[in-house]
Amino acid sequence: TVHDIVNFARSQSILCQGRGSAANSVVCFALGITEIDPDRSTLLFERFLSRERNEPPDIDVDFEHDRREEVLQYVFQRYGRHRAALTAVVSTYHGAGAVRDVAKALGLPPDQVNALADCCGHWSDTPPAVERLREAGFDPDSPVLRRVLSLTGQLIGFPRHLSQHPGGFVISEQPLDTLVPVENAAMAERTIIQWDKDDLDAVGLLKVDVLALGMLSAIRRCFDLIHGYRDQRLSLASIPAEDLATYEMIGRADTIGVFQIESRAQMSMLPRLKPKNFYDLVIEVAIVRPGPIQGGMVHPYLRRRDKKEKVTYPSAELKEVLQRTLGVPLFQEQVMQIAIVAVDYTPGEADQLRRSMAAWKRHGGLEPHRLRLRDGMRANGYSDEFAAQIFEQIKGFGSYGFPESHAASFALLTYASCWLKCHEPAAFACALINSWPMGFYSPDQILQDARRHQLAIRPVDVRASTWDCSLEPLAGAQPALRLGLRMIKGFREDDARRIEAARGHGPFVDIADLGQRARLDSRAQELLADAGALRGLAGHRHRARWEVAGVQQQLGLFAGLPRQEEAPVVLPRPTVGEDLQADYLSVGTTLGPHPLALLRGELKARRCRSSRELLEVEHGRPVSVAGLVTGRQRPGTASGVTFVTLEDEFGNVNVVVWRDLAERQRKVLVGAQLLKVDGTLETEGEVRHLIAGRLSDLSDLLSGITVRSRDFR
Repeated sequence: TVHDIVNFARSQSILCQGRGSAANSVVCFALGITEIDPDRSTLLFERFLSRERNEPPDIDVDFEHDRREEVLQYVFQRYGRHRAALTAVVSTYHGAGAVRDVAKALGLPPDQVNALADCCGHWSDTPPAVERLREAGFDPDSPVLRRVLSLTGQLIGFPRHLSQHPGGFVISEQPLDTLVPVENAAMAERTIIQWDKDDLDAVGLLKVDVLALGMLSAIRRCFDLIHGYRDQRLSLASIPAEDLATYEMIGRADTIGVFQIESRAQMSMLPRLKPKNFYDLVIEVAIVRPGPIQGGMVHPYLRRRDKKEKVTYPSAELKEVLQRTLGVPLFQEQVMQIAIVAVDYTPGEADQLRRSMAAWKRHGGLEPHRLRLRDGMRANGYSDEFAAQIFEQIKGFGSYGFPESHAASFALLTYASCWLKCHEPAAFACALINSWPMGFYSPDQILQDARRHQLAIRPVDVRASTWDCSLEPLAGAQPALRLGLRMIKGFREDDARRIEAARGHGPFVDIADLGQRARLDSRAQELLADAGALRGLAGHRHRARWEVAGVQQQLGLFAGLPRQEEAPVVLPRPTVGEDLQADYLSVGTTLGPHPLALLRGELKARRCRSSRELLEVEHGRPVSVAGLVTGRQRPGTASGVTFVTLEDEFGNVNVVVWRDLAERQRKVLVGAQLLKVDGTLETEGEVRHLIAGRLSDLSDLLSGITVRSRDFR
């Protein structure tokens, strides 16, 4: 079945990649479901097939995000909607949703309902904290609010509604409605069963995961762009392996936009781990995860890799299990193998342990394993400390267990995206923007990164832009990236396609000619003017808006009357600040000066250093930095760190905000667009963090940017 689906996708040039233990088996490699050679990794057979399991293995396949619907419809057509359906997922209440529904039911006004929900963290599973309630102006001791909080606590974790699984297909030999309740989905041409995906194993129904992955869309678009301007057709299989320049780029943490290792936590790890080959990438993908972090495995592995700590093994028997990770268990399969070797689990029992890892937060069931691990290891001569460490890692895998085979599948896409960023940066950046939304970074951040790499970026222009961003040849260099009309907020693709078609019959003479030939209404013309896309026909934004208004007047009450020749109106050019603000409002980015370049004098007066000046600061020194907040990332770790990414005209600064400071200055942390951080610089090799001690909101400075073009140097 999976082979059939993958063959269809490839026949339609839809990029896909299998992942997981079964997908990385020899059979799936031979069938072309995955590109990972199983000889390059150590598979645990019982991870996906065992006598106790007594069922076929799940095989997950990722497809291009924006073409997965073609694959879904193929499955419905191939097997029939009477025998194929998507499975459901029971969505449960989190803190914000629970407090919102309880407050509504108790009759609180909408503004209070919203304010209460805002007091919860985005994925919090607890009622709002008393301190946050007081901060928002609520009285936690009022009878109504106490009732709201009490009922909220009872509702969290309770089923809220049945939703559609993103891609889990149930395929049956018999008509599905003879086995399970079936209904039409909200989306056209889709059918779903009314059972949760976790109930399928119990009744033995076959599930095939047809999943979506944005990076596959970006990679396929990148391949198409390269073929368009270089006439070279690349594929995942033909990208040169083990490229030195690619690994050097990865070691510098120059990984904005790539797959899996683009987060601030991963970028902080890269200069320490310095991957030098594919298996190092497999480890990198898996190591910054709750399992290894919570189990205390990360630092021992790094010390051993740097030869600062001797590589040791708990026993000779476990050396074979742990040798590839220097004696430190990092992968889910290794935990299973430890249970087999050190605790005398059968392979099938080890698979049951794996299933318990994944389900313990929802259903419990790990306690018997904890006792058996401790007693079994003690009986076989292992320390209680080692048993406790392994159990902590098992609990971490409950949050996000990463099997080695899964990490290997992802590492293949990680390497491919890194190679493209290293050797085809213009095509890669262009493809990322055309595939957005995806990943950690906005188009603005990707473009700012591209400019720091000396790529030529050209603005949206009706004379040259298509709907998507595109590439324009440059002699002896990477091609220039031309921003597409898709970048204009609110602009319709149909209007863009008509502009492309009209341009094929000759260049536009003026704005009136553009509007007439492309059949653009007043809204579309105003959006183009605001975005600066009419500069080539009008000169600048102010002139473009004036001319658009004139064209609309001619098409309105005064249509049909002779056009009156008037003396040209002299309009002042927009200031740099006006252009900058209009760019961000209309296009979400600017190709002019970075906002902080205009504020550098003001920031220096406040003793704020730039990201470039931080390179001269020694470890442990106090420093103040200001930057635009481009990311607030809270990893799922017990340490309670919030990573904040600040951007200025020279680059990014990674800020570590500890939990107590985040709680004390939550409003500033969450609300500031321009953030000043007073803290201490920490360096470890090439890794540089600013440990925050105080946060200040400088967002009001952004509204004061009024510098004129001639004043900017």
